[in-house]
Amino acid sequence: MRKYLYFENGFIEKPEWQPNCWVNIECPDDDDFQFLTQKLQVPKSFLDDIADTDERPRTDSEGHWLLTILRIPMQSSQPNVPFITIPIGIITNDKVTVSVCYHRTDLIPDFIAHARHKNITIRNKSDFILRIIYSSAVWFLKYLQQINNDVTTAEKELEKSIRNEDLLRLMKLQKTLVYFNTSIRGNEMLIGKLKNIFQNTGYLDVELLEDVVIELQQAYNTVNVYSNILTGTMDAFASIISNNVNAIM
Repeated sequence: MRKYLYFENGFIEKPEWQPNCWVNIECPDDDDFQFLTQKLQVPKSFLDDIADTDERPRTDSEGHWLLTILRIPMQSSQPNVPFITIPIGIITNDKVTVSVCYHRTDLIPDFIAHARHKNITIRNKSDFILRIIYSSAVWFLKYLQQINNDVTTAEKELEKSIRNEDLLRLMKLQKTLVYFNTSIRGNEMLIGKLKNIFQNTGYLDVELLEDVVIELQQAYNTVNVYSNILTGTMDAFASIISNNVNAIM
């Protein structure tokens, strides 16, 4: 599915593509691939890189094209982990801005709605990339709050009776925090690369860059705090189980 959005007082959706539009593509099909590779002349290698679920945050260039890959959080449909992170690719040149994600997430619709509500103006491709990264940090923090609530609930259940299900629940949350930690750190390193790319172009908004760095740092610190708390909680309950076994023996 693809949408064409024009950067004007937030985002205005257009019926067809025009220069300087943002082409947002989620779960691309054959028609989307044909549009990207034939009409827009997007390098196919970029699309292959974005399709790799393990792709790390990075930048790449080919001709006049710039590829920026970052990782964003989403709720998981897998039973073994509640949240995962996935790559999203932003492909830009002087006239084209394309975002490609092989999953449907809450981040992009929320990003569009927020930009419309606040009448945010996207001046150039640097602004767009930084605001997507900023939005990713916001969503990391939202999901981290949910994880913290889940940990609190599990702790209360474990205080009543130590069950395998509750311990496994904590282990799943711990796995999610590892994914978050790695992805947020990767997005932070990506900021440094983007700064080097745009610092001499006149595109870079220094204040926006600082806001993005601060938000990412907050997300990184939060995930580390929650991870340490969760590790301490699991160690404490492991000791309780061991003491109970010894008492029974």
